[in-house]
Amino acid sequence: MLADLIKMSGKEILYLLEQEENIMNCLGFKNNNGQLKKDMRKKISEISGFCEQILKVIKKLDKDKEIVFLECSCGKSYLSFVLSYILEREFNIKTFFFGVDTNKELVQRCEEISSILGYGNMVFKHGKTIDFSTDRKVDIVIALHACNTATDEAIVKGIKIGAKHIMVVPCCHGQLRSQIKSHHPLTNLTQFGLLRYKFADILTDALRSQFLLGNGYYVELLGIVSPKLTPKNILISARKIKSKKNKGSLEKYYQLSNMFNTNFRLQEFFPEHSLNDTLVCTC
Repeated sequence: MLADLIKMSGKEILYLLEQEENIMNCLGFKNNNGQLKKDMRKKISEISGFCEQILKVIKKLDKDKEIVFLECSCGKSYLSFVLSYILEREFNIKTFFFGVDTNKELVQRCEEISSILGYGNMVFKHGKTIDFSTDRKVDIVIALHACNTATDEAIVKGIKIGAKHIMVVPCCHGQLRSQIKSHHPLTNLTQFGLLRYKFADILTDALRSQFLLGNGYYVELLGIVSPKLTPKNILISARKIKSKKNKGSLEKYYQLSNMFNTNFRLQEFFPEHSLNDTLVCTC
């Protein structure tokens, strides 16, 4: 069964969903004629591509135990609903989902949809990701297009609760754009607005990746869909491999941050990470 999961592509997931009228209608993917709405094609492709990567990490977990997900800045929780359907209804893998969002109306809507679908394995909370707490052990933290620093809060929450996997697809990268106009080695590049925007995206995700490495995670950056569909297609996929911090990677994070004089959101939640005489490169 797990081998079947691993081989399931985004296109196969998309085809599977298109045959499931109930969930597609409840999530608002189809119109009254039973056809996929044009304005939802990109979204469902993104969800299918993300699900494909999540399915690949399931093999790392104990299939006989409940897999607990936390979706941060969940919005309408499309991702959690689709994952619940695929894992439980199609492959009989026991799951539980937490969804957290600051929009109370969306949280209430998610509760209504889970009730309509009969998904008793889902709980939605109104509030900030960073304030979320539970007695359950969360296995996988996920976030799809959490806006700006909301992605960083998802990463922080995953690190602090010791999640086995942290998988985020960032949205806008606004926090560094104004910070890298000057006072760094590449000002000849960032003086041009469009290039600064593109470079801020790269630098932001590089800092996030180094920070995860520094906190004992193995990190891959993957594409969930073609960049022709959306430029916001990069998945930061992190798997916990060490219980201790990787001092060498943390130093690389701070070297990169200091090079561009950034005040990055991630480090605000970890004051104990500040470099000192005991934190030196061991690589």
